[in-house]
Amino acid sequence: MTPPDAPHNRWSDLDRPPLNVTALRRGLLRPDALWTSLEVVESTGSTNTDLAGRARTGAVGEGAVLIAEEQTAGRGRLERTWTAPPRSGLFLSVHLEPGDIPVERWGWVPLLAGVAAATGLAKSAGVDMSLKWPNDLLVSVEGEERKTGGILGEFAGDGIVVGLGINVSLRADELPAPTAGSLALAGAVSTDRETLLRAVLRSLEDWYGRWKAAGGDAAASGLQAAYAAGCATLDRTVRAELPGGKSLVGEAVAIDGDGRLVLSTEGGLQQPVSAGDIVHLRGAAGGLT
Repeated sequence: MTPPDAPHNRWSDLDRPPLNVTALRRGLLRPDALWTSLEVVESTGSTNTDLAGRARTGAVGEGAVLIAEEQTAGRGRLERTWTAPPRSGLFLSVHLEPGDIPVERWGWVPLLAGVAAATGLAKSAGVDMSLKWPNDLLVSVEGEERKTGGILGEFAGDGIVVGLGINVSLRADELPAPTAGSLALAGAVSTDRETLLRAVLRSLEDWYGRWKAAGGDAAASGLQAAYAAGCATLDRTVRAELPGGKSLVGEAVAIDGDGRLVLSTEGGLQQPVSAGDIVHLRGAAGGLT
């Protein structure tokens, strides 16, 4: 490891080499592919902020990918911020333009990205992945559920920008919180970021293509079933912390056609939740998450 006071450079941690942008472009930017441009920057505040700004001015079209080796002001849901050591994870945003898909179905795009990321990482890293509604990626570290990634979507220009942050090689002493994890700590067979990135983007291209071909119908495309199958929130007692300071406790029983989490509350009422923080109270994994 490089001493903390040593000058930073792109090779300062030999266990975390920089991404090879030429190789990534060669492998991902094909004439028939979704991805049309790919840029890697050394450091930025937030790839979502940067790419959304470009999308709003028309500077990028569908399929633009922006990747940062380091994010200094990464954004999560509810305007939370987080940082991670340089080259310790995948920090990227993509711009998608669903076009003729009804806007009311666009809310599925961040959930689609969760399914795609979990699928791609499970294959390339050899780690069991699950989803915490709406958009957290979970792994198991020493028998405990840990968050290893998050997804954020926002409307921009003629489409939507989706950001993904995934902890790849974070060590135990680098974790931002006790509930955080990484692919390395979950026993990944590979932490090569280029391999993982290709797998995630190819999986995202596949799922996005299926969803668009079905007119944005999450059921017909198989997306709704895939999300439910991989969702660790279902069949558990949870507390939904809702906007405005309210909360709701119930059993998570379904993901509905709009991507909302359906809770069965006291008295047998079924209450869909479209936004909020979810706390896992009881379930198959036990404990609080």
